[in-house]
Amino acid sequence: MSETLVLLPGMMCDRRLYQPQIDYFSISREVIVVDFGLANTMRAMAETVLQQAPAKFALAGLSMGGIVAMEVMRIAPERVTRLALLDTNPRAEIPEVQAARQPQMEAAASGGLEQIMREQMIARYFASNTDTSQLTEDATAMALDLGADVFVAQSQALATRPDQQNTLAEVIVPTLILMGEEDLLCPKDRHDLMAQLMPHANYTIIPDAGHIPCLEQPQLTNQALVAWLQATG
Repeated sequence: MSETLVLLPGMMCDRRLYQPQIDYFSISREVIVVDFGLANTMRAMAETVLQQAPAKFALAGLSMGGIVAMEVMRIAPERVTRLALLDTNPRAEIPEVQAARQPQMEAAASGGLEQIMREQMIARYFASNTDTSQLTEDATAMALDLGADVFVAQSQALATRPDQQNTLAEVIVPTLILMGEEDLLCPKDRHDLMAQLMPHANYTIIPDAGHIPCLEQPQLTNQALVAWLQATG
């Protein structure tokens, strides 16, 4: 059996984010999708990953999941055999975004979670030429199932996250940097920066995809992940 693949979901997402990858890769290897629970710091999220994962594992994360993956690499790089960072950002959160989180958290706690997700987040997830109706409903369902308490915890973790550029500069395992070509939330300059920090990485841009290429273009995403899982150091 091949090495275990550990997948880290983005903010307010669960295993449904990776269903095409679970279906494809679980034929040949164990696939674990981590549940972060109510962890409200990147350190706590990373420790949750390390508790749920085997001793050695391949690690992939999208958006917030990619940020958690970087924290795993900071505190326990010896556990990770290979790293995939999808549609994510190595920088600490800028003050303007931090400031916007408090009213979002208050609104979510007061019953406004669905409106926040649909209008402020999910509306920016997908490529412009994609039929997003079903994807929007799926993303909304994931968020509502997780609930407002998780939204608040994950918002706190993102707002207080550390800059991980030094962490990435020390990564030596086989690495994939992947983004949807039309990602509005984690645009290309973030991925260019990661590629500069990790010149050994395979940098892949998925056409006709936004922030969620694993659902928007699952076949192309899976092809990139196959090449990553086969890569040697």
